Amino acid sequence: MSEQVILNIAGVNKRFGGLQALTDVGIKIMKGQIYGLIGPNGAGKTTFFNVITGLYQPDTGTFELAGKPYSPSAPHEVAKAGIARTFQNIRLFGEMTALENVMVGCHVRTRQGVFGAVFRHKAARLEEAAIRARAQELLEFVGIGQFAQRTARFLSYGDQRRLEIARALATEPQLLALDEPAAGMNATEKLALRELLVKIKNEGKTVLLIEHDVKLMMGLCDRLTVLEYGKPIAEGLPAEIQSNQAVIDAYLGGSH
Repeated sequence: MSEQVILNIAGVNKRFGGLQALTDVGIKIMKGQIYGLIGPNGAGKTTFFNVITGLYQPDTGTFELAGKPYSPSAPHEVAKAGIARTFQNIRLFGEMTALENVMVGCHVRTRQGVFGAVFRHKAARLEEAAIRARAQELLEFVGIGQFAQRTARFLSYGDQRRLEIARALATEPQLLALDEPAAGMNATEKLALRELLVKIKNEGKTVLLIEHDVKLMMGLCDRLTVLEYGKPIAEGLPAEIQSNQAVIDAYLGGSH
């Protein structure tokens, strides 16, 4: 059986005024992979992420998710299509509980409309109970089930990152896109994050990952693409990327 392509993007260009931020960028991710996107500061990684997830509109490009064309026209439409993301800066509902934060993600897939929610029909009540149970299950999965009723802003930094991932998983994505999830973490928290991402992969999920910690990426990703000045300069297995002279020059500033 051939592998399934989850994300297939080609020919992405994006200009901001006089700045060409992305030039002919493409990526192909297979189901069940952890795929890494790396590059020096200013390489265009987050810009590309923002294009994929509907925050920026591309000037050109073709986009397919699980074999079907999709238009990155708006973040909520991209989430419905099946891509969930986190951001460099934590974006939780700080005054809501951990459980409530994850339930928000679950509501992307709800069937009962406003009418059912307002009048508390039986179907709406059953769906709400199922959402609550699923949210608790996801908190357990990421390792913070014991903090379900804790206000999100009172969680530790590492646990807030885990909560963001749980909320993203609650949308039942075909692709989980994580933008620097290890940023600001200590060594222990990074190890725990690595274990969680492997656990997510083992559940059959597909992950696209931006991260500045190259050592973490090399030990975690199945394949990687390297950007420099908005252009792809290498793609391949971690071992191939590590020995690629163009990548070495991009990170070190010259031949070494």
